[in-house]
Amino acid sequence: MLVVEQSNIELDYCPGCKGLWFDADELKLFSEALEIKSDLPDISSLPLAQTGEKKRQCPRCGKKMDKVHMGKEPMILVDRCPRGHGLWFDGGELAQVMRQQGAASHGRDQRVIQFLGEVLSGSDEKGAPER
Repeated sequence: MLVVEQSNIELDYCPGCKGLWFDADELKLFSEALEIKSDLPDISSLPLAQTGEKKRQCPRCGKKMDKVHMGKEPMILVDRCPRGHGLWFDGGELAQVMRQQGAASHGRDQRVIQFLGEVLSGSDEKGAPER
């Protein structure tokens, strides 16, 4: 995984599967940085999902993560560390959740795309490579 930072938000990104890891409070910071008014739930309150999808290991503690539903209809299946370390979004899932949480309203969808583009391009605002 690559660790990238943008606007004081540190994201862990897997270039292979395009997944993103958010530590416990980073999703709220992400939402606030983009000025997205949303009702993001506490990750411990997300409902467990019944699925046959293979369980992913938490990048922090190595425990098998729970599959949980997030968002509105249609619910998005994300991975949650059972110890509360954070959430894993497979490629495209974060964009779905942000759209559902109102990021698309008031022209903010483009801000999310631009922010993630800057983060995942590996450069800061001045174009210098990230460490």
